[in-house]
Amino acid sequence: MNKRIVVAGFMTSCPIAGVVWQHIHYLLGLKKLGYDPIYIEDTARQPYNAETFETGEGAIPGVAATTRRLAQRFGFQWAYRTRFTRPMQTHGDLTESRIADAFANAAATFNLCGAQELHDAVLKSRCLVYVESDPGVEQIKLDKKMEDTRAYLKAHHAHFTFGENIGQPDCPLPAGGFQWRATRQPVALELWQNQKTKIPARHSSGAQNQKSKIRFTTVANWETKGKDIVWKNQIYYWSKTFEFLKFSDLPRWLGAPRFVWELATDMSRDPASQQLFERQGWRTASPHPLSCNFDAYIRYIQESGAEWTVAKDQYVRLKTGWFSDRSACYLATGRPVITQDTSFDRFIPTGEGLFAFRSLDDIRAAAEAISSDYPRHSRKAAEIARDCFAAEKVVGKMLQAIGI
Repeated sequence: MNKRIVVAGFMTSCPIAGVVWQHIHYLLGLKKLGYDPIYIEDTARQPYNAETFETGEGAIPGVAATTRRLAQRFGFQWAYRTRFTRPMQTHGDLTESRIADAFANAAATFNLCGAQELHDAVLKSRCLVYVESDPGVEQIKLDKKMEDTRAYLKAHHAHFTFGENIGQPDCPLPAGGFQWRATRQPVALELWQNQKTKIPARHSSGAQNQKSKIRFTTVANWETKGKDIVWKNQIYYWSKTFEFLKFSDLPRWLGAPRFVWELATDMSRDPASQQLFERQGWRTASPHPLSCNFDAYIRYIQESGAEWTVAKDQYVRLKTGWFSDRSACYLATGRPVITQDTSFDRFIPTGEGLFAFRSLDDIRAAAEAISSDYPRHSRKAAEIARDCFAAEKVVGKMLQAIGI
């Protein structure tokens, strides 16, 4: 049996914590199933160094060193080939010929987030698997007859999406002639479940300690550009900004002294919004130390009481069924989650440990429920993570679906 699987993505060229853990979880899930994963990034994409904020060729040594440390820590082979340099550079464990051999002879190549360009070596893959973490954009491009999108997707042998509700009557997204198999973010539970995942003392007594405060946090980009899309005379927004603004008065409206609301996001380019959130009683934290220190990212989630967050407008209005990879990590630490409804509750249990909201009243009810019996909701959060997001389960189902 061929035990080699290639994972292709973009964690070398964009080594920020959320992206890195998203990739590492696939690699560790494959290892748990007895496979020999190889991470390959064979790309014309310019890299970004999250520590120095440098983009371009000067960032290559730093980003390559970061992937080398991750490979040594988690035990996988890797290669990073820079197609944007002249001559091309190759870093990691594989020579150029071995990169080509890995693509051609692996049982499958997972193209995470559709980040890998389809040059000749990649196209020789036995089973090229498209893994879509951001549903909506590609389906709309297909409906708008964008032939470059169709050609790119057609080159793959299988297509997975985090949009678990695609194909259901209330999700308007067209399949575009492709079979979209539902999947979700795998999580290597052992990374998140250590001694720090125990219930913090301030949450341990639930309703008996009315003076305790549950700290709701999240980590998010305040504004992202480039993927807003117009479809059927409506604009579907990629950024979470507008969704956060809808609930900016949450702390003042709820008026409950038992809760702390904190956003780890950078609003420095939007001072009006930052002042608004501060007036409404939000705490803010810088996301940059968390982005470039992968273990600090884990600790921030572990030291939180729970997560409250929104989803992108595209996911909400199109009812895609998308669920956040970061929220899955909160659940894995035993931290309850309150997140915006995208119809994911059809596929993932809610009501204990995990809550979907549409309104401020929904948020209030969920926060009060968590506060009334925090230990129960913490245990249920961890149970949902085990049942729905354990890396070996999620990746195993993907392999089974493609006949491996």
